[in-house]
Amino acid sequence: MDLALTEEQTAVRGLARDFVAREVTPHAADWDRAESVDRGIVARLGALGFLGLTVPEEYGGSGGDHLSYVLVTEELGRGDSSVRGILSVSLGLVAKSIAAWGSEEQKREWLPRLCSGEALGCFGLTEPGTGSDAAGLTTRAVPDGDDYLITGSKMFITNGTWADVVLLFARTGEAPGHRGISAFLVPADAPGLERRPVHGKLGLRGQATAELVLDAVRVPATAMVAPAGKGFSVAMSALAKGRMSVAAGCVGIAQACLDAAVAYAGEREQFGKTIAHHQLVQELISDIAVDVAAARLLTWQVADLIDRGEPFATESSVAKLFAGEAAVRCANNALQVFGGYGYIDEYPVGKLLRDARVMTLYEGTSQIHKLLIGRALTGVSAF
Repeated sequence: MDLALTEEQTAVRGLARDFVAREVTPHAADWDRAESVDRGIVARLGALGFLGLTVPEEYGGSGGDHLSYVLVTEELGRGDSSVRGILSVSLGLVAKSIAAWGSEEQKREWLPRLCSGEALGCFGLTEPGTGSDAAGLTTRAVPDGDDYLITGSKMFITNGTWADVVLLFARTGEAPGHRGISAFLVPADAPGLERRPVHGKLGLRGQATAELVLDAVRVPATAMVAPAGKGFSVAMSALAKGRMSVAAGCVGIAQACLDAAVAYAGEREQFGKTIAHHQLVQELISDIAVDVAAARLLTWQVADLIDRGEPFATESSVAKLFAGEAAVRCANNALQVFGGYGYIDEYPVGKLLRDARVMTLYEGTSQIHKLLIGRALTGVSAF
């Protein structure tokens, strides 16, 4: 693996860094308090080509490699994880799944709109009663002539109230577990689909999170993505890459913690000198720096494996597990550097801690990833 960025990758990271400094960071605290990001950010992400990274240009994408995607995701996470989530889900989980599994018609219909920011996607997998146990989902799609009628509910759906299309997973057969699950592209304005916003979250407060309730939502059979019964494969392949995206966002959070702690330590005076002179403060900052470096390298490794066409699922779990836990440690250490001032939202580290905490929960809890890594190393199958 060559750790030197190409000129194109350096330019992409610089573009993302400038965008975040101009369009995200100045507003992050206000969006957090209002529990709503400015919807106009979607079009601006699309205009720069960020929502089309790695998607073929023939379908309206920007092309590029997965390391460039990671670099952009890291910068967005550094600015505001709520904005990072918009891209991670609409591009990382939905558009990339359509590009990999969709029919030619589905690609032509949805990818140009998703890549431009004209449309936004959400990923309808998690249910109120099935989080980690995705194979146990109960939403059903029943054949009705040339259509399917979908009934059930989904919970904690990022982009849920903003999305134009839902990549939705439902049970289409009597086969147990993952074998009976299929994937569908469901227009978010379809009759019978209700979207209920989720408020009062600990972190990612600016993100549009929703519960989706489906009551006999009718979709044509052509809305199915991949063959019937292959929906679980669609979901797992999406999440394998999605975990890289979450890890990159965690690197961004951790980097923001490092930046904030170093800056504050150089300004805050105690005992007649800045606290940067105190060895225990230096220890806190050095611990953050080590976590940032390790999480970044683990995440870049996943992108490198994907770009080289090598297996990456276990490495993606390793990166997501480490980076998620590291982001929490970094935020805790940064808050300690800030002392009491870190506990009020005038300063950034309280929000960084709240945003970091969910990273150990979604797209696989830390405990689930330990199981996945352990199974991969021992050869023990989950089924």
